[in-house]
Amino acid sequence: MKPFKILEIKESVFEDNNRQANLLREELKNQNTFLLNLMSSPGSGKTTTLVKTINLLKDEMKIGVMEADIDSDVDAHTISDTGVKVIQLHTGGMCHLDADMTKQGLEGLNTKDMDLVILENVGNLVCPAEFDTGSSKNAMILSVPEGDDKPLKYPLMFQIADVLLINKIDVLEYFEFDLDKCIERVKNLNPNVKIITISAKTGEGIGEFADWLRMEVKRWNGK
Repeated sequence: MKPFKILEIKESVFEDNNRQANLLREELKNQNTFLLNLMSSPGSGKTTTLVKTINLLKDEMKIGVMEADIDSDVDAHTISDTGVKVIQLHTGGMCHLDADMTKQGLEGLNTKDMDLVILENVGNLVCPAEFDTGSSKNAMILSVPEGDDKPLKYPLMFQIADVLLINKIDVLEYFEFDLDKCIERVKNLNPNVKIITISAKTGEGIGEFADWLRMEVKRWNGK
């Protein structure tokens, strides 16, 4: 049997993506644009959370949104009703965005005079966590109906998050979701993560998330 070469493609792809992501972060820093990468599983309430948050912030900063989906433009239409600039990104079957795809989206959105850009990543708890988009910070949403065991099943997503929003807190009593146990599991993976309990439906906790974003945008701009 002839010897053959084994090439670790995955590692080299990640390395190349990380280089592109760092360059993109530098560009965004130079133009004073804060990029938030928002991740979660489908149905967790990303778009509803964004609408409530944007409505609290849009009068004090210029905001743009990139909606990433394998197909459809439903979420982009929903966000456009807030009055902020939004574009839809179709990933062509890819379950995540990488740095190059994010850069293409930013160019399409024309972000040079924007204070805050939010990337609503493809709904998935696996792939989006593996690819650095060049974002300033990573946010993720875990909804109560998904269960308190998700940090055990998808640890990387929780490890890279700078802020975790536990959504649908208004229905906590109807599900077997141990909030304290969930927070403990998350903190064991990522002691520095900021955890905010919210209800995108009622608006509970959205103000705290908006305050976190205000503070992070100011820090990004050295204020």
